Amino acid sequence: MPSIIQVQDVSKAYRRDSFDIPVLNNISLEIPEGEFLALMGPSGSGKTTLLNLIAGIDRPNKGTIVVGGTNIASLNESHLAKWRSTHVGFVFQFYNLLPVLTAFENVELPLLLTSLSKKDRKQHVEAVLTVVGLKDRMNHYPKQLSGGQEQRVAIARAIATDPTILVADEPTGDLDKSSADEILTLLERLNKEFKKTIVMVTHDPRAAEKAHTIRHLDKGELK
Repeated sequence: MPSIIQVQDVSKAYRRDSFDIPVLNNISLEIPEGEFLALMGPSGSGKTTLLNLIAGIDRPNKGTIVVGGTNIASLNESHLAKWRSTHVGFVFQFYNLLPVLTAFENVELPLLLTSLSKKDRKQHVEAVLTVVGLKDRMNHYPKQLSGGQEQRVAIARAIATDPTILVADEPTGDLDKSSADEILTLLERLNKEFKKTIVMVTHDPRAAEKAHTIRHLDKGELK
């Protein structure tokens, strides 16, 4: 399969007072379309930083990052924000659902930025909630759902716009084993049935086992 993500000679450092703290050092990585990649490594190894660079949340100090044919490192902030909204689905450890909105309304949020009609948005939301097995909970608020169900709502929100890539940062880190297994099975299904390209950061070997490929980061270098 052709590469959908190309990371070339990427370095990243953060400024703290008058010091530069290096995080990533000359990282190169190609991820084929339809891949399920797990990034592992000790705390502070740079795996979340690399994920954020691929997702366009952060920018490299040097190097290029091409996703779906777009060199995202060259985009200005407004173009980058627009690119993220249509090409990247985000799944976080702590769900990031808005407590005052129902499951339906949380999933609909990214669709409000599109040109879809209200009727089409409703069809999209119901479709993705069906995929994650929560159509019967669409009118529930986050506090009425279990942690695993909240994460499934978050995944539904992430795939609502049919993004080019799905990025997941410790998606099972706040869940018990049973709920974690459900989420990993769902991610595996999204990859196999819906051909979603997934890049997942995890410290959990059980979670990494669901991926096709595991790459290890250590002290800012890809092993």
